[in-house]
Amino acid sequence: MSKSTLGKIGLIGIGLLIAAVLLYQVPGVNSRLNWRFDIARTYLRNVINPVGQMPTPLPQPVAAVTSFPTQIPTDLPTAEFTATATAGPTQTQTAVPTALPLSVNLGSPPWEYQTPNNCGPATLSMYLHMHNWEGDQEDISDLLKPLTADRNVNVEELIYYVRTQAGWLNAEYRVGGDIELMKKLLAAGLPVVIEEGELLDGQYWPNDDQWAGHYLLLTGYDDNTQSFIAQDSFRSPDRNVPYQSVMENWQAFNYVYLLVFRPDQTELVKSILGEDWDADINRQKALELAQSETIDDPENAFTWFNLGSNQVYFENYSEAGQAYDTARQIGLPQRMMRYQFGPYFAYFFSGRNDDLLALTEYALQRTPNSEESLLWQGWGKYRAGQTSEAIDDFQAALELNPFYQDAQYALEFVSSNP
Repeated sequence: MSKSTLGKIGLIGIGLLIAAVLLYQVPGVNSRLNWRFDIARTYLRNVINPVGQMPTPLPQPVAAVTSFPTQIPTDLPTAEFTATATAGPTQTQTAVPTALPLSVNLGSPPWEYQTPNNCGPATLSMYLHMHNWEGDQEDISDLLKPLTADRNVNVEELIYYVRTQAGWLNAEYRVGGDIELMKKLLAAGLPVVIEEGELLDGQYWPNDDQWAGHYLLLTGYDDNTQSFIAQDSFRSPDRNVPYQSVMENWQAFNYVYLLVFRPDQTELVKSILGEDWDADINRQKALELAQSETIDDPENAFTWFNLGSNQVYFENYSEAGQAYDTARQIGLPQRMMRYQFGPYFAYFFSGRNDDLLALTEYALQRTPNSEESLLWQGWGKYRAGQTSEAIDDFQAALELNPFYQDAQYALEFVSSNP
């Protein structure tokens, strides 16, 4: 082959490379390719560093707890953001039905297929559309998870979005829900979001257990088929989900449910929730439910995890840590610490720093871009006297989510208390 031919081939190759780089800058192309690159990186990372089981608890330390901040805030900062929201027409409050109908269908909002890692924003977007909100999942994710690869938006963040960006609506969440309560809410004209655990369709690394968290918007039910009507941002609109599978999958998230409602519906919501309107009473009941479930099904790790999470709410950190210990010994899903962070609170505030660091290390092997795990790894390192490394973790968390106030607080605290 002549030198001139080789030169032409080289120029063509350079041209194709430049074209590919330019094409990659197109937002639509970039988002599609980034997701595929992320899947490939995830698989390769877990080939190099194979997934094992979550580490079991370490012997509890006897050393006294060193100083640490008395409270770590969980609110996010208000951000410059403009999503169009139009207050819906005032409607007459729906009465609580004395006898539940056999079936209810509240209608379906415009369905949104979630973009990568976006089930929380997509589900909330569909919910808000039922209140005449004008926006989409990207409006929500731009504030709550600026990084596409961020794999979790927790229920507190969804509540924050409603209260700050659709403030003409109310939003509350509670735990310890059940089928009958969901039916009462739906029969009163109130859609409801639940968070559950379910199996993914495929594996993302060797020996992937395929368990992941997911949100569903419930918009109806049918006792004849013993199923809910759910808007599922990943699978389909108007999906029929059996009551039994809802209860089985919902347990992994403490039977949490999220309500968005108009101010004139507040008394209606209170009347349906009853004692559960009081957040402390609701948690006490959820704690008792978890205790009961640990007795009825002692080999179920989720029952013990829920017991720990409800103990954390009451700041019973030592008891919470013991419950989490049992859950870990039984065996939790590989992605569990992507979604729920109660063990971090329990181990940190009960002085079990080695357990905290072992758990955050495992979590970050599975989900390196988890800002929550980076935050708590930073607190663990700070407790261990590794201040500069802690600052690096807090800064890394802020790079992943610039709106993450907990990391900003941590950075400021540690910088002023080296």
